[in-house]
Amino acid sequence: MTATPARSPRRLAPLLGALAMFGPFSIDTIFPAFPEIGSQLHANTLAMQQTISAYLIAYALMSVVHGPLSDAVGRKRVILGGLAVFTLASVGCALSRDLPTLLAFRVVQGLSAGVGLIVGRAVIRDVLHGHDAQRLMSQVSMIFGIAPAIAPVIGGWILGWSRWPTIFWFLVAFSALLWVATWLALPETHPPAARLKAHPRVLLRDYLAILANPRFQRLAAAGTFNFGALFVYIASAPAFVLELLRLHGRHLRQNEFAWFFVPMIGGMMLGAFVSGRSAGKITGQRLAQMGFACCGGAAVLNIAYNLFVSEPQVPWAVLPISLNAFGVALVFPILTLAILDMYPRQRGSASSLQAFGSLVSNALIAGVLSPLISGKPMHLAIAAMAFSLVAWGFWRWELHAGRRVPAPVADAAALEPTDRM
Repeated sequence: MTATPARSPRRLAPLLGALAMFGPFSIDTIFPAFPEIGSQLHANTLAMQQTISAYLIAYALMSVVHGPLSDAVGRKRVILGGLAVFTLASVGCALSRDLPTLLAFRVVQGLSAGVGLIVGRAVIRDVLHGHDAQRLMSQVSMIFGIAPAIAPVIGGWILGWSRWPTIFWFLVAFSALLWVATWLALPETHPPAARLKAHPRVLLRDYLAILANPRFQRLAAAGTFNFGALFVYIASAPAFVLELLRLHGRHLRQNEFAWFFVPMIGGMMLGAFVSGRSAGKITGQRLAQMGFACCGGAAVLNIAYNLFVSEPQVPWAVLPISLNAFGVALVFPILTLAILDMYPRQRGSASSLQAFGSLVSNALIAGVLSPLISGKPMHLAIAAMAFSLVAWGFWRWELHAGRRVPAPVADAAALEPTDRM
């Protein structure tokens, strides 16, 4: 049973996209401020990198709670609560005067930031089925994709006339505005009759059942490693943009992050657009194959480019990354909807576990891998290729297992909630 929203589901796309944006905003907006924050708080590059990894670890840990909580008490209530906590945490970040305090409030930001993305996916699957769900997921992905492109640009613009705490005050205003918009415009899509009890023992049992499903493992791993190829560059953006990329022989400046993020997010948005337009015309399996092919081609081009140049130049150095983002955007809706369709009564839990795996991977990339490889363009290119190859390997494993990734089913309620191999 699903609720009948008070407005057209397709009109929810801007709001759901904005809700998914505020998590990435809190990562990417502060990138241009890394040198200033590090100087004022006496933190080196490695210490500043922990402002990302601490946020992502907290995000990952709490992600296993957001979805099941929304299954138990409703989607809207959980989103509003998360937005309120994020707003207060952003105030704390703006007022921080030392690195430990900033890290503590970054953790609180991470604990609350996942509600928009994780619960929003469940909302999409609550209100739409089949190809319509793929179209809405793609529309939300297009809006969501704007965040990493404009966030560092906004951060650099703010630094042009103010200091780094103003970036966090911007996040306060953005999340407060989202709270009001959610309160006024988001219907409750998970009615009381469809809710599950949030008993810890039941939650643990459900999580173990989902995790034990080999098909979930393969699909989630394919999506996680596929995005990892892109996140290697996102997590390394401060070093990649400010220290490695060149424009007419000079280093890029703090207000020039757009040279990296705009082409990358342009590729992601184009991929999401193609995915949405292809719904019902190209099978999910075929579309995913095209996406993985683009990711593989991008990896080869990236390696080749870095073999022949000593200093990466814009825009050429970021074009393979843009192609990779295009492929990721083609694959993502197919894998995500396939996972959600496996558990029609536990969509929140399935979404949480999928997000948890991806976030743990991203936290390790940001906190461990990126500091080790971000100083060399070729090291970044090799790491991205490795992630793409592993993702493709899991995808091929899924195909050979005899379970073809389907286009979203017409009525997910017809599936058993513990559909297994």
